[in-house]
Amino acid sequence: MNQRTSAERPQHSWPRRIGLGLLAIVVFLAVAGFLYQNISEARDRRFNAMPGKRFNIGAEGASLYMHIDCMGQGTPTVVLDSGLGDSFISWQKVQPQIAKLTQVCSYDRAGIGYSDSSPRPRTSKVIAEELNALLQRAAISPPYILVGHSMGGYDVRVFAGLYRSEVAGVVLVDASHPQQENRLPIELSGMEGSWLREAEFLEFTMPFGIPRFLGLCEEDAWARAAECNFHTEREGVKEMKAFSESAAQAAASGSLGDLPLIVLSHDPDRSSADLPPNLVKPTNDAWEAMQEEMAHLSTQGSQIIARNSGHYIQVDRPDVVIDAVRKVVDQARASQTTSPKP
Repeated sequence: MNQRTSAERPQHSWPRRIGLGLLAIVVFLAVAGFLYQNISEARDRRFNAMPGKRFNIGAEGASLYMHIDCMGQGTPTVVLDSGLGDSFISWQKVQPQIAKLTQVCSYDRAGIGYSDSSPRPRTSKVIAEELNALLQRAAISPPYILVGHSMGGYDVRVFAGLYRSEVAGVVLVDASHPQQENRLPIELSGMEGSWLREAEFLEFTMPFGIPRFLGLCEEDAWARAAECNFHTEREGVKEMKAFSESAAQAAASGSLGDLPLIVLSHDPDRSSADLPPNLVKPTNDAWEAMQEEMAHLSTQGSQIIARNSGHYIQVDRPDVVIDAVRKVVDQARASQTTSPKP
């Protein structure tokens, strides 16, 4: 009988065994994280029901359901557009109060929150076109008062340029300026790269539950149900990468003519935890100058400083946002009353 001795038999090297063991651990953790994320996401959404409705805006048989939540009654309808990567949740402190004045709708851009992802680029022009389709499908008739926060300011400016006859007024809430990438301190360019890498980290680790496990998701269960998911992080990264193109589209949209316009700006004397101390003043000074310029987009434009507020004025000083919307609604109604009958 021809038998090989133990010394002659092939041996698995220790490095290979260790490598296979580590691979098994990685696969186990990935599967466990995937299950943890999906079970937690389903639980959050089960116990924190989505407000509002979803409507299919897909063309030619395509399916693209977008989420919109409307409250109140009356005209003109106020439409709230959130900042980069943010869902409708960012307006939760102001929407119920505005609903006492007139109908008000917050929504999730495609891919954000409860809206399906869109195959189209995440530029402000596409976003404005999708918003217009959503309002039509939801049977929400113009005129509209458009309220845009941060990057949402690009969206509402482009919307007003595309559908001027449907817009009765605009409120810009610490909105982005088309030239800000060139006019803010040059040191911010490096920080923007870091912010993008952080967003990409959340995007690629979200399917495995790592941001949720590390406590990087929202503490509020309602906000976590809407935003702590892969597609929201992915679309936020896409919006960030399309930011320069959206800025150019906003600049090309031109002036707002004689539309009622209020520009709300954060407190220039307030420091920011996101910025080094030496960059706070030059950043705030440049931002304030650009905010003042945007007030001249309309012959009826004005600027209001929200004292003791950071970038999220609708969170820090919801009263200021509510009051600004009230003023623009009143102006729009007065204009409708005094306009000559055809």
